[in-house]
Amino acid sequence: MNLFIGIDVGKLNLSYCAINSDDQCLFQDEASNDLNGASQIKQAILAETKLSDYQKVIVGMEATSVYNFHPTTFLSEDQELQKNQLEVITINPYTSHHFSELFDDGKTDEVDAKQLAELIRVKPLGTSVVRQEKYMALQRLTRERYHLIHQLVDAKNQFLNNLYYRCNTLDQTLPTSVFGSTMMSLITDEELSLDEAAAMPLDQLAVKLQQLGHGKFGNPEEVAKAIKKAVRSSYRLSKAVTESVDSILAVYAEIIRTLQAQITKLDKSIQQLSVQITEIKCLTSIPGIGAVFAAGIVSEIGQITRFPNESHIAKYAGLAWMPHESGTSIRQSTPRTRKGNQYLRYYLVEAANSVRRYDPTFQRYYQKKYKEVPKYRHKRAAVLTARKLVRLVDVLIRNNQLYVPPETGIAE
Repeated sequence: MNLFIGIDVGKLNLSYCAINSDDQCLFQDEASNDLNGASQIKQAILAETKLSDYQKVIVGMEATSVYNFHPTTFLSEDQELQKNQLEVITINPYTSHHFSELFDDGKTDEVDAKQLAELIRVKPLGTSVVRQEKYMALQRLTRERYHLIHQLVDAKNQFLNNLYYRCNTLDQTLPTSVFGSTMMSLITDEELSLDEAAAMPLDQLAVKLQQLGHGKFGNPEEVAKAIKKAVRSSYRLSKAVTESVDSILAVYAEIIRTLQAQITKLDKSIQQLSVQITEIKCLTSIPGIGAVFAAGIVSEIGQITRFPNESHIAKYAGLAWMPHESGTSIRQSTPRTRKGNQYLRYYLVEAANSVRRYDPTFQRYYQKKYKEVPKYRHKRAAVLTARKLVRLVDVLIRNNQLYVPPETGIAE
């Protein structure tokens, strides 16, 4: 006999319901989403386990942004509950939503809690939570880095959009990135405006670029030619529009610099914490994977024993393609699942895209997948390469070993 507790998590409240293997409702109530409320649920579980001898106690709740973090951590780490073989799993809201559609019970917090309990009684479709604090600490850093990276990408896109108004051919002709410190200073008119640069003699502009770059600017003559050509060939704006666009460019330039500085600070914190985690050393032995990518992967996987095999990790990351069969018809092209852990998927894809530049085996695999289709080549090849990387990640972490290239005798 097992005990199943479903908890519907809200920002302020926790609605919970307990049923047994015979689908009998044993208790149901609501508590506040704080330490007192979690303790109330704990006492209800302990009281029930004293009345009956349960082989296993499973608590299930949806992954609800940050709101389920504290109750899952509290219940999974409590020593008294662990004596009763308690397991806490997080359920994909997509799964619980479709399960609830099987019933005609309406939607309330109490109903949701009971349906979650029913779901894990039928089949515990979820992943046990990460327990060790080292993984959780690392996870906070790598997840915030993920969000900062996306903010940075958005800021750069907005910068480029406004740069098109100011000088619409510049990013097409430049042999260097517009986001380098020298070019950002030039574009935002901090020391020298684009119009002033275009009016300068070529040799003087090249010297000025070298000065702005503190002697580290590569091929200043070529860049100077590209700037003069871009300014001459671009559309002219009125003074009022030019000033407004310049103000916007300056704002986004500051945002980009700030985000880059914050990401650098997070990277340092990640690297410092990574030294304490053995699994990260295993992954950084793969050419192309540094401490940050390895930390992102390890922090989301947590204890490798949470997953029976590598296919479960891939599915958890959303790197899985569901089979589609009907009678004798088998669909050859199936879409990738849109469910899964977005953070793990991001770090696996980024890591795979880096590994394929250094490792010949992954490079050949990427090129093979790249050539198979005429559209979305890189995106498809990178995702498939990430799925291949999952197998290697699983082997290295599960066996606590370092990576050795295939030609030396270790299978990939």
